[in-house]
Amino acid sequence: MRILIVGAGIVGAATAYELAGDGHEVTVLEQHAAAAEQASFANAGLLAPSALIPWAAPSADSRLARRLLGRRAGLRLARGAGLEGLYWLWRWLRAGRQAQAGARWQALAALGHASLQRTQAIARALDVDVEASRGTLVLLRSQADAQLLRAGLDAMQTAGAPLREVDADTARLIEPGLAVDVPLAGALHALDGASANCRLFAQILRQAAQELGARFVFQTRVLALAREGTAQPGVVLAGQGEPLRADALVLCAGLGSAALLRPLGLRVPMAAVHGYTVTAPVRDEMHAPQGAVIDPRHRITIARLGQRVRVCGGAELGHARGAHDEATLRTLYLALSGWFPGGVLTSSPQVQVWRGARPSLPDGAPLLGAGPARGLWLNAGHGASGWAQACGSARAIADLIAGRAPQVDLAPFDPARF
Repeated sequence: MRILIVGAGIVGAATAYELAGDGHEVTVLEQHAAAAEQASFANAGLLAPSALIPWAAPSADSRLARRLLGRRAGLRLARGAGLEGLYWLWRWLRAGRQAQAGARWQALAALGHASLQRTQAIARALDVDVEASRGTLVLLRSQADAQLLRAGLDAMQTAGAPLREVDADTARLIEPGLAVDVPLAGALHALDGASANCRLFAQILRQAAQELGARFVFQTRVLALAREGTAQPGVVLAGQGEPLRADALVLCAGLGSAALLRPLGLRVPMAAVHGYTVTAPVRDEMHAPQGAVIDPRHRITIARLGQRVRVCGGAELGHARGAHDEATLRTLYLALSGWFPGGVLTSSPQVQVWRGARPSLPDGAPLLGAGPARGLWLNAGHGASGWAQACGSARAIADLIAGRAPQVDLAPFDPARF
């Protein structure tokens, strides 16, 4: 079967690898000059526990809602958010309070668990080093912090990926670099927690897919989906008169997917929720994180990536004209120096600061399944969990195209829910 894929981020690269491995003739169309140049470029790096990734799904926490418009808000409305951003935010808050929120958390946890297993299996098969680290600590400044995570904890338990509770002393044995003077009531330890370099893995998947016969066409802009002509799906490309058609088409283009679907009558409420990362070299091995840690109170993650450490946090609706929010960046630097004093060289010229968009839907679940036209498949809108869900989502889409039942129940991710 000839298959077109739009988008070469981590989701698109994983989809190309799975489909090429199934024997299909795959062509990937990407508007940038290389794979993983947008949301996959410098994301948090956290693979698991996916259900506890900050901003992975809407929260019912009323304290967050009260702080949305303050100077120390967890989620900021930046320049350009407008009425559309306010409406998306209202839907996001409402989703966290809906009766089906618990079932959605469980579905996301199951997808994340399956995806972690698939990611690790691919890494073993390709025998590659992607700057992976094992183990994740969820740091609890007080026992009340655990209540912020209740939905995610229950979902992980159901998915078969529980966390064990440890006291502060045990947490500091697991992560010896943790500051001794920061209040710590205890932690939750995920033995199978993992982090790795998303962009590096996407590039490896692109090369592996090419070795399986896939073709990547970069600097190619998709203007629209072909709506007339043969029964085959297709795309209209910039600078080309006739649509490019195939037997199947998979949209993995993040925010671009929503724009392409609109003329077909499917208006998905996908928004760019921007987050920040700061990546810095390790200064002292014993004072740097060994795996990954999550600070649920401030919705921050700190992950070890080889000889670098990446801290991630913040959430902004609106373009902000591309400007960085200095308050958010200060919070990230303070998190690094506060939790792991002396472990990271934050003054190094090698420090990388990044602001990237997370293509997010208000219910926190991606679009996985058949699209509104024959031969069209959707694999987009993973939000903050794109890296954590990419390989599982790709395998599921490949199974659907092959007529097989996916490992994970995809009903909660049906694009027709909007």
